[in-house]
Amino acid sequence: MVSKLKALIVYLSYSGNTKEVAEIIEATLTELDVTVDTYEIGCTLASPIQPDRYDVIFLGTFTWAKGAVPEEMKDFVFQIGYKPKNIVIFGTGDTQFGGDELFCLAADKLAKFYRSRWRVLKIEQSPRGSQANKVKKWTEEVVKDAAIII
Repeated sequence: MVSKLKALIVYLSYSGNTKEVAEIIEATLTELDVTVDTYEIGCTLASPIQPDRYDVIFLGTFTWAKGAVPEEMKDFVFQIGYKPKNIVIFGTGDTQFGGDELFCLAADKLAKFYRSRWRVLKIEQSPRGSQANKVKKWTEEVVKDAAIII
């Protein structure tokens, strides 16, 4: 187990899909004995976070209006004020609105902005069924890699 790691999950969710992914990530981190804090943008984030307190920060968003990053997520990014190197991105999307070209494009944009070293997790709508396993496996890979880096 990797008990020395401390993780933060920050996400924005309107429909609940991104929240469901965040909950699976949180449960997986807990199983791996990682200390985890979770904040939903617009709900529980009362004051600016301190990214330097965390070994890894999971940042989750949905894709809005033809591939855009939602304004609340942009506000959060600006609130941090710099680009931590420990950001890992996950996103939810829907291929029926824009096809593969726009699928989880907001997550791709955030990963590029932060120059995230980790693969972006992209979930079609809700992470139920086989996609829940995909979230868990991805989280385990990130934790394993983060433990090597620190």
